[in-house]
Order: sequence, then structure tokens, then C-alpha cells
Amino acid sequence: MSTFQELGLNPEILKALEELGFTTPTPIQEKAIPRLLSSKKDLIALAQTGTGKTAAYSLPVLQQINAESRETQALILCPTRELCIQITKDIRNFIKHSKGLAVASIYGGESAYTQILALRQGAQIVVGTPGRVLDLIKRKKLLIGKINWLIIDEADEILDMGFKEDLDAILSGTPEEKQTMLFSATMPRSISMIAHKYMKDADEIRIDKDTKGAEKVEHKFYVVHAKDRYEALRRIADMNPNIYGIIFCRTRIETQEVADQLIQDQYSAEAIHGDISQQQRTNIMERFRKRQIQLLIATDVAARGIDVDDLTHIINYQLPDSIETYVHRSGRTGRAGKSGESLSIVHARELRKISALEHKVGKKFTKANVPSVQDICQNQILHFVEGFINTEVNEEKIGKFLPAISEKLADFDREKLIKHFVSMNFNSFLDSYEKAADINATGRTNDRPLREKNPNMKFSKFRIEVGRKDGFGIKEMFSLINSDRRTKGAEIGQINIFDIHTEFELDQSYEQAALSGFRNITFRRQPLDIIIIK
Repeated sequence: MSTFQELGLNPEILKALEELGFTTPTPIQEKAIPRLLSSKKDLIALAQTGTGKTAAYSLPVLQQINAESRETQALILCPTRELCIQITKDIRNFIKHSKGLAVASIYGGESAYTQILALRQGAQIVVGTPGRVLDLIKRKKLLIGKINWLIIDEADEILDMGFKEDLDAILSGTPEEKQTMLFSATMPRSISMIAHKYMKDADEIRIDKDTKGAEKVEHKFYVVHAKDRYEALRRIADMNPNIYGIIFCRTRIETQEVADQLIQDQYSAEAIHGDISQQQRTNIMERFRKRQIQLLIATDVAARGIDVDDLTHIINYQLPDSIETYVHRSGRTGRAGKSGESLSIVHARELRKISALEHKVGKKFTKANVPSVQDICQNQILHFVEGFINTEVNEEKIGKFLPAISEKLADFDREKLIKHFVSMNFNSFLDSYEKAADINATGRTNDRPLREKNPNMKFSKFRIEVGRKDGFGIKEMFSLINSDRRTKGAEIGQINIFDIHTEFELDQSYEQAALSGFRNITFRRQPLDIIIIK
């Protein structure tokens, strides 16, 4: 393993890294930095979120920037505001001892005025989201005709969020003689097409997923019916009083609903998704990093750029459609030498996905029972008692009150005192679980589909006039079903996506809800015609 000193970085950058506590480069940094310092060839780098990609591409660029010129020399594109802000913050830390260098961030959701002002003052490095970058290019506020470096960070997410046209427009306006770097967690066909179109004879770096951090992650799954997902989540949280983690949901609506329910039930939780303002996001993230919030409920897109090393749990409220997405989620815990748990709440029809995930992750997943009421209550009480035992006693402050307290408790023996003490603090909690039933659903990883396993489950079959040629896939299907409150949570049967139409099955009790809901839904501005297939 190299040190940063051995990678060829200058003293100013090394001093900044030392002050940040960076001592040993990560695998992606060790491979990318020397290559980018010594070669002008384009580079494709595949590595998971949280592996140090920002330093891998930015440090060699920062070292080569011409500080005497105020022109924009490096453009870094990323998918979200959160990630844009994080990258900008990191770069400012890296250049704190490099005289004359400046970085500006440009992203949507806020006034462009201050961002334009930063560009006018002369920022050699610009970090931005595709939409706002293209807007300022068209307004001739951001000039990229002479850039020397173009970096596309989290390229797979940029394309998943629908920025392909913006990306094409931006790339077409850059000079032919530049160094292009594409950093991505996955390499789908869409990324390969971008690389083929805009990159020349690119080098490629791949960092295996099996890092030391990943080895410390334990993977578990709970099998419940769809209607019991929230109850399972609540019991998991109650079983782990010190939980500090992220709960991943599929849609913005589901994210907010889960967060609202948790807050209503007195949990320390907040949601982040695309509908909240940048100021709200900043405040929530600051409180989360300080552990003033225990549970962050997020969509995958909103979670990009979140960099917290000591998460205890990742919880998949819904399994993601992409195996790679699961790997990214679980990789957010078990970092910095600490252990972590990646937990998934699934229903029986999803069990086949577990086998695919086990193969990808290279680990056996543990099928766990949703914690029992007995175990939860015992864990909560013992957690409280442990805090009680570890409370520091200030003899001087309370000493003068002890005679009166002792007199008041004179009739209480040890056992009676304990009973009253615990009851005072836990009666309401115990009452909340008084009628709780076992919500574990049966199932093995080789089970047949749920409707064959449960003959009482009846499905209605629907057809919508959108298919593969429209860019419609499984992810979009789930998103549509969950985007309407009337169909969210319905059991889903077979889904068959054809070139120009899609057929899918829903729990028969949701038939009218689907007919009503889908008639008000559009896909890429096209209304969806829905019919029942007899």
C-alpha cells in the first residue's frame, strides 16, 4: 500500500491531506492519482460510492491547474445538489494551501445569481448538476470552450435521473482536446455508449466490491406481508435502541410517508428527497451527522453524496430493482473498520432476489425473524437500565435531598422499587405492544411465487400502452404503482414488459384503485391508457 507522498502530489496538497487526517490512499486513489498525473489519456473508473472517488480525480487535476488563469479549466458533473455541495466542500479542503485556486458550485433549487457571481470572480474548477450547468452555458455565464478536464461523477445516476440529453448537450460544447474522466459505480450499456461517443482510447480502472469495509457488513432479511412492512420497521428500530442509520425507500411519496409515521410514533427521524428545499436538506444533514437524528429516510438519488462513516444499520424498506443499488446501499455501513448491518424487509415473492444478491455480494444472507414483543421489551428495558447504571452521580448536588427521598421510599423494598421505577418509564411502551401479533411470513429462498403458495390471493391483470421502446422497465413499473396512494403497498404478481406495452398483475382488491389511479398518471408526459385483461 502506497502513501500519498509516494503518489507524486505536491507539498501544498499533502499538507491539506495531512490536516484532514488522510494518511493512506484508498484503492481507487492509489490507482487513479499517479495515472492522471502522468498521462493525458481519458479514464473510466468503476468503484462503489464511498471509496474516495472525489480525491481520486480531483487531486491530480488540482495539481495541474494553472492558478494564474481565472478561466474555467475543469468541469465536474454530478447528479444531485447534495453531492455537488459535498464535492465542492472536499475540493476547498484540498486547496486550502494552494494559492490562487478557486472552486464554484452550480446547481438547481437556488437562485443562480450568487452562482453566476462566483463564476465572474474566476473559478478554475466548477462543480455542477447537468440541468443548471446547461442553463448557465446557454446564458453564456459558464464558458467551457477551453476546459482541459471534464469529470463525470456518478455517471450511472446522472443517466438514471434522465439527464442524458443535458449531458449530450454539455459534452458537445467542450473542446476536443481535453482529458475526460468517467467515474461510475456500474457500467450499464448507456454508460458504455457515452464512453464510446465522447472518449478516445480510454484507460479503465475497476475496484472490486469486496473491500475491508464490506467484509464487516452482516446481511439479514425479514419476510412479512406488504401490509406489515411498517410494523416490521418499527420493531427493528425498537430492538436496536442505539440504531443510527438510513432507511431506503423507492419513491419520494413513500419516503415522506414512512418518515411522517415514524415521527408521529415518537422516533428520531427525518426524510430527505427531491421535494425538500436545499436549506431543509442542509439542516437535516447537519443534525444527522451530529446524531441528533437517528434515522434518515431517503431515496437512492437523495442519498448520493451523504458520507457518514459510523452508520450502524442500512434498512431496505423495499428491495431495490438493481442488484448494484443494493450493493451501494449496504456499503454505507461497516466503514472505517466498524461493523454494520444491512437489513431488508421483503415479502415472499421477492425471495428469489435474495439468492441473486447473495451471489453478487459474495455472502450468505441470514433469514431473521421480526423481533418478538418479549425480546423488544426486554432490550428496551435493559438499555434504559444500562443508562441508569452509567449515570454519573453528583453527590454534592443531590446529597441534601436524599433524607427526604429516603423517607418517601421507606415502605419500598428493593423489588417493589424496581417494579415502580420500570413501570413509570415503560408502561406506555409496553401498552403499545400489548396486542402485537407475530407478523413473520413463511417462506424460503426457493419458494414458488406467492400466488401459487397462497391460493387465496387473487390477482387482476392489467395492460398499459408503454413498453421497452419507451424506456420503460421494472423500476418504472414499481415507481408508478407506488406513486399513487391508492395502489401503494398492493401485492404485485407477474410483470411482463414488451416492446410497446406492459402487462402486470395486482391484488384483485386494488382493481378499481388501479383503474382510477393510472388514468391520472403520465409517463414522460404521455398519458397511460390502462385496461383490464380478462
